[in-house]
Amino acid sequence: MRVGIALGSNLGDRLANLRRAFQAVRRTAHAGDRDSILVSSVYETTPVGSEPGAGLYLNAAIEIESALPADELLDRLREVESEMGRPSMRPRNAPRTIDLDILYAGDLVLRTAKLTVPHPRLAQRAFVLTPLAEIAPALVVPGQSKSVAQLLSELRSADSAEELLKLREVLDDDG
Repeated sequence: MRVGIALGSNLGDRLANLRRAFQAVRRTAHAGDRDSILVSSVYETTPVGSEPGAGLYLNAAIEIESALPADELLDRLREVESEMGRPSMRPRNAPRTIDLDILYAGDLVLRTAKLTVPHPRLAQRAFVLTPLAEIAPALVVPGQSKSVAQLLSELRSADSAEELLKLREVLDDDG
């Protein structure tokens, strides 16, 4: 199943955090071979809903092939976050070394106490849609009637305050 995952970091060496998380996801999520993984550029974004003075985020998106059920994949992502120093109990929108969110998992629509797929705020977040549109612009996420590119265009036309700066670095720089 094709799974979209958002990556974000606003503490420490943000780019190194994204790279480390990307490599960990590749290993722990049984992400398929290297050629089947789609990787966006890295974007610097302003925090949304964070306390004043929170550092800028680096955000990216990847799409992997995974045979893991969505709830098991979420457990693996939480393990990666924990290994990278993110506490399991944390205030919403608090600064973090790494944030990994499942955006979609094939055609799956799921709502449990633990996980909602597709991500419930995907269509309202430029910091998610911008990198996702780079790797999957034509994707229509379950529950949406428009493609990722169309959702992003509408969000931008609504004069989003989100400022995005595309960085040249990419996650998969090891050749």
